[in-house]
Amino acid sequence: MNVIVNILIVVPIIVGTIFTIVTMVGILRLPDVYTRAHAASKSATLGVLSILLGVFFHFWLNEGHFSIQLLLGIAFLFITSPIGGHLMGRAAYMSGIKPTDMTVGDDLEKAVAEGKKKYAQQRKD
Repeated sequence: MNVIVNILIVVPIIVGTIFTIVTMVGILRLPDVYTRAHAASKSATLGVLSILLGVFFHFWLNEGHFSIQLLLGIAFLFITSPIGGHLMGRAAYMSGIKPTDMTVGDDLEKAVAEGKKKYAQQRKD
């Protein structure tokens, strides 16, 4: 039983460490703010969630302490981190930061132009 518990603790921590390393490589190697934000929000979320899950299992199965705080931290991080990455990318776009030359399409350009047009019309009235 002890071996199964240790595997249940170690595997999520190793997976989390691997995803955290992938996040670091992505932030250092990707060409623009949009792809870096994607790497930071997606893989870092999974990495930290896996590490927290391993810690949760350790305290629950080895120490006998069921930590509601860790579960709330996992849920909060799972909800807020991808939203934060999306908002960082949106803020960078609205600030006028150009994507890399390798970017194929710009789906947001038309929506932003329409929004600016509506805003100008409202200010006029």
